[in-house]
This record gives sequence, structure tokens and C-alpha cells, in this order.
Amino acid sequence: MYELQVEGMTCGGCANSVKRSVQAVDGNAKVDVDLGSKKVRIDTSADIDKVKAAVVEAGYPVTASARV
Repeated sequence: MYELQVEGMTCGGCANSVKRSVQAVDGNAKVDVDLGSKKVRIDTSADIDKVKAAVVEAGYPVTASARV
């Protein structure tokens, strides 16, 4: 499980874009987005660097990440 700090998310559409970008890398990933704190918790077996790159490519900068 990882927690990412993701900037630029302002609405449900943004949250869905982030979820879709993660699930494009790992279709089985569980993704929970908290818009208020701009945190995204991800349960994935994929390489976290690939996941972060997908989120950034979708237009949402990842400013921090940690394994939780």
C-alpha cells in the first residue's frame, strides 16, 4: 500500500482521472482518493514509479509518496 500526495485535484472528475491512470498500469489496483487532503492511497502490485509516472502524465503532479 502506498500513499501519494497529488496536487491539482479539485473535483470528482479529477479523482476519477487519477484512478483511471493508476488502473491503466494495474487493473487490479485499489485506489482511494481524498480530495480534501489531496492524498491517494493505492494498493497495487505494480512498480510504484510506473504508477506515479502515469498520474503525472495524466496532469497531476505527485509531490510526495510513501509506503504505508
